[in-house]
Amino acid sequence: MEFSEHIKTANVEDVVLRQPLHPPSRGTLCITGHHLLFSDREEGSSRQLLLLLRNIDAVEKSVENLLVYSGTITIKCKDMRVLHLDIPGMEQCLNIAHSIETLSCLDGVAAMYPFFYRPSDLSLQNQWGLSSTEKYYSQMKELHNRWRLSSVNRDYSVCPSYPPAVIIPQNTDDDMLKKVAKFRQGGRFPALCYYHRKNGMVILRSSQPLTGANRKRCREDEHLLQAVIDGSDKGYIIDTRSSQQAQQARMTGGGFESKSSYSHWKRLHRQMERGKALQESLIKLVEACGDESHNMDRWLSKLENSKWLSHVQTALSTAGLLAECVERDGHSVLVHGSEGTDSTLLISTLAQLIMDPCCRTLEGFLALLEREWVQAGHPFQQRCAHFAYSHARLQQESPVFLLMLDCVWQLWRQFPLALGFSEALLLRLATEAYASDYGTFLCNSHQERCALGVTENTHCLFQALLRPTERDYYSNPLYEPTELAIWPSVHPQSLQLWRGFFLRWTQQARQLEEAQEEIRNMVIELHEQVKMLSLNM
Repeated sequence: MEFSEHIKTANVEDVVLRQPLHPPSRGTLCITGHHLLFSDREEGSSRQLLLLLRNIDAVEKSVENLLVYSGTITIKCKDMRVLHLDIPGMEQCLNIAHSIETLSCLDGVAAMYPFFYRPSDLSLQNQWGLSSTEKYYSQMKELHNRWRLSSVNRDYSVCPSYPPAVIIPQNTDDDMLKKVAKFRQGGRFPALCYYHRKNGMVILRSSQPLTGANRKRCREDEHLLQAVIDGSDKGYIIDTRSSQQAQQARMTGGGFESKSSYSHWKRLHRQMERGKALQESLIKLVEACGDESHNMDRWLSKLENSKWLSHVQTALSTAGLLAECVERDGHSVLVHGSEGTDSTLLISTLAQLIMDPCCRTLEGFLALLEREWVQAGHPFQQRCAHFAYSHARLQQESPVFLLMLDCVWQLWRQFPLALGFSEALLLRLATEAYASDYGTFLCNSHQERCALGVTENTHCLFQALLRPTERDYYSNPLYEPTELAIWPSVHPQSLQLWRGFFLRWTQQARQLEEAQEEIRNMVIELHEQVKMLSLNM
């Protein structure tokens, strides 16, 4: 179907745009297959708005201004902007609203803008991505004695959500892996995602075992986990469900690793909300941030009732527990919840940031996100289909990736010198996950991206962010590398609302951003002066 079939009115003159941090402006509104374009027609003005339609979460129509205009369209965006368009002519107003609603919700991945985006300074011939399981394995020479790279999933038949290559114990053959995959939900068998160079311990991730009510066993699964800790006294299993939730999962075919079958593994339960509960928490938080009553008690009550900062606290606390098991206690850890595609990836990512200085550089952090989220099967297409304004009934949406970025921001704020990237990078990633010019966050798995030709026909966001001009903007000028672990404080008074994201369209946030940019420029200028002095000495 052509985009033009959904556009009943392509251009409208004499439209008034009202948007945050700008005075109202009058001009021309245009709709294309992927964008909403507004051009200010006032003499000497060059103000424009170019909005990716995929960034629109909800469209509302009203006819309050009948004497002057025929209708007003309110557009609520996934980056938390709220725009108002006063459009002359009732028919034109309805046509525009209908076109926006339709084009912003098209399901076909191949029709999305990343397949059409062609910037002059990027080439489709470039290698796509920064990291892969194969590259990680080749860099970790210490792994090669006890671990091997398996291509058992090269055709995605063993696990649809895993990449083609996985890292597993040396003495576990591919036939055993196939049996283990049948014992784990979605085929997500235990696979290595992190090797700790300091002590040789590892982090593995998987989905829940399918023990069921009959306490079914899988000898191959037990053998694989025993091979992980061979020569060690024990390992830990961090289950991101409560003990009660894990017990209930057995009634529907899921379950957990029993003490009798996995005697050398100690199971720890740390309940983390996911799915609908997490999405509803975001909706309440966004509603609180949009409250214009300016009543402090009401604002604080809404913030607390959203429970968002409680989710941040739980995620950081659980990640700290994982890092403590590996870094301080010297034990390997398996992390899983039920499906292993959400909170599992969240905890693994944060733990690696806490422990590994390589993950704290700009390039290292982007490579970490690629391995742990893009390649490891986080279903971005489902989780980020809608933000917090949509009137659609909640289905698979859940802001797990946004929660991870919020936790990273808390680390960035507590350790301003330890991370090599800026808050601007986190804001950019939060926006791109929901609506992007790039193909990085398209689809739900590596298999889907390959089937749709994403890597051949779209550009990679992570590579674009490492271009010289972008790299400078997203780097932290105060960065001082440290080999030490960065242990976050999770006391309530240590955690703050991520104002840069949730209050980003307020005057106070804009002033803070301008101040940070001025400080950044001063630091960069100081560095340049020091460099010049050292050259002249």
